[in-house]
Amino acid sequence: MTTPHPTPHARSALSLMLPWLILAVVVGVLDQVTKQMVMANLRLGELVPITGFFDLVLVFNTGAAFSFLADHSGWQRWFFTILAFGISAWLLTLMHHHRHEKLLPTAFALIIGGALGNVYDRLVHGAVVDFLHFHYAGWSWPAFNLADSAITVGVAMMLWGQFFGPKAGDPPRPGAPS
Repeated sequence: MTTPHPTPHARSALSLMLPWLILAVVVGVLDQVTKQMVMANLRLGELVPITGFFDLVLVFNTGAAFSFLADHSGWQRWFFTILAFGISAWLLTLMHHHRHEKLLPTAFALIIGGALGNVYDRLVHGAVVDFLHFHYAGWSWPAFNLADSAITVGVAMMLWGQFFGPKAGDPPRPGAPS
């Protein structure tokens, strides 16, 4: 019995998506490497001033952005894990649909890589590892991580692409693949 080989169209689609999938993996790996470095060198709650407005600090966030739902009993760990997998799957389908573009697949890859980096934390540590802490004149931004940064940049790029990118029916730009 022979194994079926992907059709030329499927190989072409995969080859067009490959750079974005690699970017998602790189984001997830860099996120985990930075978190491992922080966990290896800081104790929980330890603060290391870097500048007058930026510190490294090791905290575990059981909630979502800004510790949303962090004070709940633990159900949120599984809710945010399932949500991240669902959103990642949806973004993969969008990535496939926009595979001939650059901006939107890059945005999707950043979000997927960041989401999966934080999912890894939830599954392994029971909470997301955060360590970047910005503050100024008594104001403090909640600690975050590289995955959160990738998600934020990805969402901003996705919004930019949706509002200012090419619309369905627009003529192709010179040099753009057809």
